[in-house]
Amino acid sequence: MRIDLTQQLDRVIHEKGRMGIMAVLAASSEISFTDLRETLGMTDGNLTTHLRTLQEAGYLTLEKTQHQRRPLTLCRLTATGRSAFTTYVEALERFVASTRQRPE
Repeated sequence: MRIDLTQQLDRVIHEKGRMGIMAVLAASSEISFTDLRETLGMTDGNLTTHLRTLQEAGYLTLEKTQHQRRPLTLCRLTATGRSAFTTYVEALERFVASTRQRPE
């Protein structure tokens, strides 16, 4: 019986914008909204929408503070988000590996 490995991919993370956000956050302890926006080449509105979806899923936190009298939003993965991203990457790797194992 063949299991469809694509069903194991987290749909919240799988959208390319959110996957990019998760990858950047997985590589750093925190990043500012501005740096994240510039790194991913997203608009403010698009990034905000994706961050809200990830935040609602419990995958990241947003901390709004001030730095030199300017607003600063810091983005961080939660433990749940880090675990979900690791699981997502592992599922994606299994899927890719399964496409290479074609029976003759």
